[in-house]
Amino acid sequence: MNMAGGHRKRSRGVALITAMMIMALATIVAVNLAWDNALDVRRTMMLLNRDQAIQVALGAESWVATILSQDLAETPTDHLGEIWASNLPGLPIDGGEVFGVIEDLQGRFNINNLVDQNGQVDQQSLEQYERLLKALGLDPRFVGITVDWLDADVNASFPDGAEDSVYTGMQPPYRAANQPLSSVSELAALEGMDKQTFDRLAPHIAALPKQSEPTGINVNTATPAVLLSLGENMTLADVDGLVAMRESDGFANVDNAFTSLVSPLVLNTLTDSTNYFQLKVIVRIDTVRITMYSVLYRGPRGSVTPLVRSFGTL
Repeated sequence: MNMAGGHRKRSRGVALITAMMIMALATIVAVNLAWDNALDVRRTMMLLNRDQAIQVALGAESWVATILSQDLAETPTDHLGEIWASNLPGLPIDGGEVFGVIEDLQGRFNINNLVDQNGQVDQQSLEQYERLLKALGLDPRFVGITVDWLDADVNASFPDGAEDSVYTGMQPPYRAANQPLSSVSELAALEGMDKQTFDRLAPHIAALPKQSEPTGINVNTATPAVLLSLGENMTLADVDGLVAMRESDGFANVDNAFTSLVSPLVLNTLTDSTNYFQLKVIVRIDTVRITMYSVLYRGPRGSVTPLVRSFGTL
């Protein structure tokens, strides 16, 4: 009897331990299921918020297009005193906010001007690019390196060029583009281009579509470094005077302001209006944050067309 009683006690003990183990396993499974469900819900909400943020960014782009179209209808010139040139104020949206900035891309040097429609180096643009690099304190050998990245041939410029023979020896290897840039970020792939150099150069250059003639520079919005690059004899004092002259409503007469400072060939490339703009819009919804860059082309009749959109980087 005692042995039977002991056996029953051991059986009850085993059953209790088994029940406790089953309960523990069930609890673990339940917790894991709850955690996975919470993660799924969170991922779904983030995807929904991201999709919503993208739609808000596209809505902001449409709004900016309307602003640029109305601006052209009101005045044919573009300067830094106009409404488009001020930062877009932060606007509240459901669960977050949206804000941004519009920049005149023709206030920068168009890197694609270095090579003309026939694939030949544009000497005037090359000399201006060299002056721009000098104004920024950057290595002038990037002139030849950039030209080789753009031109269609595989012959390295002398003495500072770089073609496939250089890039295929890198790790990982790659080849020169040998075509116009669609984004200034492509310059990060140039031989010798480091982040510090690129960050210094990027605010003063653009990658605009190729045209039959070099893209004009809007002197009403050009950066001081770009203004300095316009003339071989241009000085910092000249640039300071020009910036002060255009401060409120832009130049009253571009020819009068620049005739004594630049060559007649350069003077023909200067303008006081713009066709190409860049919108940078930032949207935050909950913990989701996106940045959209959009290059906008405004035609002579005021229609605005997005040419390039990118998220996160230029």
